[in-house]
Amino acid sequence: MNSRILHISTNTFREAVRDRVLYNLIGFALLMTGCAVLVGQISVNIERLVVINLGLTAVTLFGLVIAIFIGIGLVSKEIDKRTLYTVLSRPVRRWEFIAGKFFGLAGTLVVNTFFMALGVFAALLYVSHHFQRSDSGILVALYFIVLQFVIITALALFFSSFSSPLLSAVFAFALFVIGSFAEDLRGFSLVTHGVMRWLAIGAAYLVPNFSALNVISLVAHDQAVAPQLVAYNTAYALIYATAVLSATVLIFELRNLK
Repeated sequence: MNSRILHISTNTFREAVRDRVLYNLIGFALLMTGCAVLVGQISVNIERLVVINLGLTAVTLFGLVIAIFIGIGLVSKEIDKRTLYTVLSRPVRRWEFIAGKFFGLAGTLVVNTFFMALGVFAALLYVSHHFQRSDSGILVALYFIVLQFVIITALALFFSSFSSPLLSAVFAFALFVIGSFAEDLRGFSLVTHGVMRWLAIGAAYLVPNFSALNVISLVAHDQAVAPQLVAYNTAYALIYATAVLSATVLIFELRNLK
């Protein structure tokens, strides 16, 4: 990472941290974790399962909101404030600007995930009174959640490079919902025929496969996550995010900013 990308990333991180929305979202995530404790206490013999399910779901949902609603404004906000022209008037290339914004927001999401994860582990310790060896699977689930944030951040930047903030948010959230059922789409393609089958196959492989990155239920039931899945999901998320960012850079390079 060169110094220009690092500088843009640092500024993006500082701007995101100063945004009060982040603190509110983290507060709500911690509140939901607290609710998981209360729900777990009234659940018979499934306190741990409830806390892990609700806690990690809270981390996913609130991180998703941060990634989308801040990611869609990374480009449009700079254009509206006309600060983008100042940045690009310096020896900064457009792809460096996009990369810097991406790494800045991704870093913010990693930090937020860390603090929200502390809330999940605190709630788990409260209801279980001790940690188990199987609790290490929660770290894998959190890692997969971060990979989801990486993809969502890239998608939010992609849509914001050519669309309005409102439409960008709708598109990004819609892809997250559809991607959460990517495995179902692939199963649907096996029972259809003709044009519908090819459309289903295309949609299943084009949208991000968030269903493969969701192992919350698996971890909550103390089932181990295969190392092969960790390696596959890592490679998949990085390749997909890189492809989306490449498309973003191409669009941004061709865009007339005057």
